[in-house]
Amino acid sequence: MEISFLMQCFYEFLGTLVLILMGDGVVANVCLKKTKGYQSGWVVITLAWGFAVMCGVFIAGPYTGAHLNPAVTLGLAIAGKFPWSSVIGYMVAQIIGGIMGACLVYVFYKDHFDATSEEPDTMLGCFATIPAIRNYYRNFLCELIGTFLLVFIILVFSTKGNTPTVGLGSLGSLPVTMLIMSIGMSLGGATGYAINPARDLGPRIAHAILPIKGKGSSDWAYSWVPVLGPIVGGMLAAGLFLLLV
Repeated sequence: MEISFLMQCFYEFLGTLVLILMGDGVVANVCLKKTKGYQSGWVVITLAWGFAVMCGVFIAGPYTGAHLNPAVTLGLAIAGKFPWSSVIGYMVAQIIGGIMGACLVYVFYKDHFDATSEEPDTMLGCFATIPAIRNYYRNFLCELIGTFLLVFIILVFSTKGNTPTVGLGSLGSLPVTMLIMSIGMSLGGATGYAINPARDLGPRIAHAILPIKGKGSSDWAYSWVPVLGPIVGGMLAAGLFLLLV
């Protein structure tokens, strides 16, 4: 189905919004006090993040291939599977979608954010990623490797079916869901596996601008890691794909 570039950007925005609403939403449900899901654990978070991506793919997939991630968009452009002229528009739409999705999480869990107001790091973790052990070099490497794996597998899978539109949606929702779950469970423990600049930067901006009681710092000193790590990882994955294929 042919649609305008503006509508393609809208579907990237909407798909990313839903991804963040459900993905950050499960973190809030598990981590904020007095929720029904309080302290239900890492497995709940990783499973729900996979399903959150699946829902975003269902929304954007038929119209854009469902990138939902600037690192994916850039990687596909480098691999020659997406036009460079559309890269900036997609990225901006994804980041705005991340901001709006995170704002909706705050509206939804407002009472529970208030109940957790004495734990600013917990509240920030419902928006953006925080490393388990702060080591910027290692954290950057973790994000690079996780995103490299994500983008490379997307590119390799896309060659199997020779799909005309390449993105998360070209793989079908189930493989994407399993891929995100696997990365989260195996490689997510060090940094919280942003593997997506829009997933981290958009919600971090939302955290900075929202009137959250007792929120503390938005940790901008760390913010470059989940942006540049995924970007570099996606670029390297595309480069290797070109060498091999």
